[in-house]
Amino acid sequence: MFENYKVYEIEYGGKKMTFETGKMCCLSNASILVRWGETVVLCNVTASKKPREGIDFFPLSVDFEEKLYSVGKIPGSFIKREARPSDKAILNSRLVDRPIRPLFPKDMRNDCSVVMTVMSVDADCPPEIAGMCGVSLALTISDIPWNGPIAGINVGLVDGEIVVCPTAEQRAKSDLHLTVAADEDVICMIEAGANEVANDVMLDAIIQGHTEIKKMVRKIKEIQAEIGKPKFAFESVKVPADLFEAVKEFAIEDVRAALDTDDKSVRDERLAPVEERVHAQFDDEEKSNAAQIDEAFYQLQKFVVRRWLLDEQKRVDGRKMDEIRPLAAEVGLLPRVHGSGMFTRGQTQVLTICTLGTVSEAQKLDGIDDQDQKRYIHHYNFPSYSTGETKPSRGPGRREIGHGALAERALEPMIPSLEEFPYTIRLVSEVLSSNGSTSQGSICGSTLALMDAGVPIKRPVAGISCGLITEGDRWMTMVDIQGLEDFFGDMDFKVGGTEKGITAIQMDLKIKGLNYDMIKEAFEKTYQARMYILNDIMLPAIPAPREELSKYAPKVKSIHINPDKIREVIGSGGKVIQKISADCGVKIDIDDDGTVVVSSVDADGIRRAVSIIETIVNDPEVGAIYKGKVTRLMNFGAFVELAPGKEGLVHISKLDMGRVEKVEDVVAPGDEVIVKVTEIDQQGRINLSRRDALIAMEAKKNAAKQQ
Repeated sequence: MFENYKVYEIEYGGKKMTFETGKMCCLSNASILVRWGETVVLCNVTASKKPREGIDFFPLSVDFEEKLYSVGKIPGSFIKREARPSDKAILNSRLVDRPIRPLFPKDMRNDCSVVMTVMSVDADCPPEIAGMCGVSLALTISDIPWNGPIAGINVGLVDGEIVVCPTAEQRAKSDLHLTVAADEDVICMIEAGANEVANDVMLDAIIQGHTEIKKMVRKIKEIQAEIGKPKFAFESVKVPADLFEAVKEFAIEDVRAALDTDDKSVRDERLAPVEERVHAQFDDEEKSNAAQIDEAFYQLQKFVVRRWLLDEQKRVDGRKMDEIRPLAAEVGLLPRVHGSGMFTRGQTQVLTICTLGTVSEAQKLDGIDDQDQKRYIHHYNFPSYSTGETKPSRGPGRREIGHGALAERALEPMIPSLEEFPYTIRLVSEVLSSNGSTSQGSICGSTLALMDAGVPIKRPVAGISCGLITEGDRWMTMVDIQGLEDFFGDMDFKVGGTEKGITAIQMDLKIKGLNYDMIKEAFEKTYQARMYILNDIMLPAIPAPREELSKYAPKVKSIHINPDKIREVIGSGGKVIQKISADCGVKIDIDDDGTVVVSSVDADGIRRAVSIIETIVNDPEVGAIYKGKVTRLMNFGAFVELAPGKEGLVHISKLDMGRVEKVEDVVAPGDEVIVKVTEIDQQGRINLSRRDALIAMEAKKNAAKQQ
């Protein structure tokens, strides 16, 4: 029945990967079912037959669709159906988008759709790598114009050793989480999170990953030679060479004058009348060629900027190639938040706010991996006013989610453990002004906000980007690219890290790829820039995390109890823990391992709650002093509850310093009293003394006065 059914096999990352085609999805331009271990991803690529009119970009969509059945889960939502993509699904979509997008013809306007459907997940075989390889093969054998193939691989650093395609167990203890995409010759994409990895180790990991990738690229080319289809012809929107030359001759001097400023708003102001004059000169009567004129004007700006950089070593704002724009760092801008920091680089400005919460406020996750929550969260907002534009806010898009995840990854290795700092931490980066590399500005602003909030981070983190201009065999890099250099350049190489090493990388390219020398130079330039930002700008603003938390932040106390005692602390139907929470004004979170976290703005309430919990799980000690509550009165004394389920008797003779005629003359039900444990008899009955507790407290007070 399936005449065109083919199966291909390769050993990749130490595991067998198979590609099946010709059986499923016969109406897409190409379909590949990838099996890698027990991971299964269905990859489909389709393209419209006609171009979309009225657009000036290539309309590509890339979707990574997580199906919870792939890990044997039912969605946790009310309707029990996968809803909008998770943040991780969006990040994996971007992971595949970045290496494949530059390889499509820039002058094609046919809609193209790439869909990876995750159908089964083996934790040792990441589905995003299977999807990337499957998409590359599908595009290569399809009739869609594409200048591939590429492939991707994960690389780890386990116990100081570089590991290509680490297992789930190895990833859990790896100091490096690197994804590399490449063809046989150059690196197309790098994305990494790392625990302060040195530049040379990172480069070595990239090279080792590339070595494995070459095997996959060669295999895809072999399959293409066997079953690949001819690429279809499309309507090109390239500007005719004679039109570009005419526009260039007419407007190049005006464009040079307009672009020669470091102020984006001034530049836009100067360019507007120049563009009007170009249209007035070259538009036909029906303005049917207006789109081509727009493209020619864009190409002219690109030509001017690239010539300045390549031929004159000139940047639009007059900086040297390794010079950073003017910088500023401030903390404590907002009085009622827990921590705030603002970082300014030229016209790029990011304000980050830190909020501390209880452990129970950690984000719940419902995805296809084994992470079900996270306590450190970073959100990034990019409003239209930050670029001087007007458009309604529709919530975060893929770019915002990606930039927030990059900043989160850069700072994550420096966040203290739950045992060291029992808080949920949320950072929100508000981009106030954007003229290039706001994601790296958010890393710097976030470090400032964390330190201002008193979070004991291990070391401060800074971020900076490196750009690239290429022409044939010529190339040059520049540090701290602004918007125009990013727009007309070939690369945005973002690196975050500390003084000890790299913590995050994200590389965006508009060209086919980078050689190792380009990557090495980018690492060196970004390291020098990071050291300047950290030592000369950020640390003078706040040299260390504040010693005390904001008075508005919740106070947290963490203790560990015997897990067998958890039931006693919770009580039947939760009555005990609810009573402690209500009486002390606290929140209590208990983990299965016996970790108890008590939080409140009121430090005294925390101390009382912890004392009660410790009394519940530990038998009262003879000689110890407790604060308890009078529960009932008898003629011979008062019963005092030390903790739920722990009650003792204060005999009337030990109720006060002097003689007591009636118990009710001294205490009443509901009173809180200080008592001392004097005896626990053989039947477990607890005898208490208020008199002895008062004597002990008075003696302690007198001793303190004498000191």
